[in-house]
Amino acid sequence: MSTQTVSRVINEHRSVAPATRARVSEAVEQLGYRPNRAARALVTRRSNTIGLVSFSTRYYGPGQMLVNLEAALRQRGIGLTLASIDGSSLAEMSRALGALSASDLDGIVVIAPVSSLEARAIERLCGDTPFIMIDALPAERVHSVVIDQRHGVDLATRHLLELGHRAFAEISGPLEWHDARFRQEAMTTVLHAAGLEPGPSVESDWTAAGGFAAARALLSCGTPFTALAVANDQMALGAIRALRDGGLRIPEDVSVVGFDDVPEAAFFEPPLTTVRQDFEALGQQSVDYLLALIARPDTPRHQRVLYPSLVVRASTGAARPR
Repeated sequence: MSTQTVSRVINEHRSVAPATRARVSEAVEQLGYRPNRAARALVTRRSNTIGLVSFSTRYYGPGQMLVNLEAALRQRGIGLTLASIDGSSLAEMSRALGALSASDLDGIVVIAPVSSLEARAIERLCGDTPFIMIDALPAERVHSVVIDQRHGVDLATRHLLELGHRAFAEISGPLEWHDARFRQEAMTTVLHAAGLEPGPSVESDWTAAGGFAAARALLSCGTPFTALAVANDQMALGAIRALRDGGLRIPEDVSVVGFDDVPEAAFFEPPLTTVRQDFEALGQQSVDYLLALIARPDTPRHQRVLYPSLVVRASTGAARPR
């Protein structure tokens, strides 16, 4: 058997017959062969390693982006070098990208979900290294993959309208985050189209404690509402506790909708109606896009868009007069 055939099997080339692939794989396993990555890099001029700048991974969304990107890379046998930031300044992003540049990387993924981290500035910092962004602005002229936040809120708000709700309140995320702002803007747009004015809104911090405090603030303002849109599931958990402490039943008095569909959402009391973001698909699409860009640096700039779905559970019900 030729060395070329063995090489094709090791590198997962599609042109190898299944029987041949099985024989080579068995021999590789018996011999305990492991590819020499350094030697391969000399031949291919690639390190088989991707850099990632992650942002605020203590929160569910960014944390899921990191986990699923790493999983998608691991499935393809690609290594990951990580730089993490918590602040929203371009200087901190510059330091993170500078740390990555010290490594031999084939490409970079940047998670940049806040308004101060501009795509064009990040592109300049990446220089000639192929890179894509996650959570960029919609229609941003940069290689990027996004989940359409407005579509998710459109689904949730229309669901509440179909249940007869006309008095809405909102707990938003921090409005410097793209997703928080898009979710708020989308709900306002849908309500205006239905001839309604948005109700009271409180900006919070993505946490259950923040959702609890925000819901208490909404109750204290005295404006009645029968539907509460919460910008993520963790804040919805705290909000539900505050509503109950205020003597309100869910969904009999107030229907509550979250966003993300965290694994625990189905076990809230009551189970939470929410918008599901497919972070696994986001990871796969991001890696596919970056690898295509590495292979073809002249790939036209475009934005891949994924669409969330609505998961209806027991936290929403028909509106009742109050």
